[in-house]
Formats: sequence, C-alpha cells, structure tokens
Amino acid sequence: MQEAELGLNLEISHEKSRLNEMLAEISTAEFEAGRPPLSALVKVQGSKGQGDNFYKLCEKMGMGEWRSLKQDEEFLKNLISECRAFWRDEANFQQFA
Repeated sequence: MQEAELGLNLEISHEKSRLNEMLAEISTAEFEAGRPPLSALVKVQGSKGQGDNFYKLCEKMGMGEWRSLKQDEEFLKNLISECRAFWRDEANFQQFA
C-alpha cells in the first residue's frame, strides 16, 4: 500500500473495499491474459493469509469452488510460486512490465 502510494486508509471500510475492487480488476485482467493473478502475492498485515474475497475471485475465474480452494494448502502456495516464477523470467518482465 505504502510503496504504491495509493493513499487508501484500510481502517475505513469503503477504502478497503476499493482496494479489493482494484486488486480484483488487476488479477482478472492478468488471468484473462494468461498470467497468474497478482493478488496471490498480496499480504495483509496481521492476517494469516488470503481472505474469502481472494478465493471467491479465484472461483469467479474458474479455478474451483472457493471453500475448497481455501482449504487446499497447496493452492495458494502454487499460485504464489507461479506468479513469482512468471515475473522473475526476464522475458516476461520486459514484455509486460
């Protein structure tokens, strides 16, 4: 949040909702373009992992039923690995960054 200088205060519910909307839009566009959803890399301070909204977004993108995805410990780990591997590839970074 701070590095991106979005100016959102996550203590305010509508600003937190706006951040969720932005992340969903970005992740959907990335997924539709054949790239891993960037929101897999988002960490919320004080949280143990992704929330329900992330898994519901994955369900909307056709990855499976959100409750099952949330319970699958490997699902998020694999998405994070795919995302990091994709963006560490210099060709991908140069083409899409």
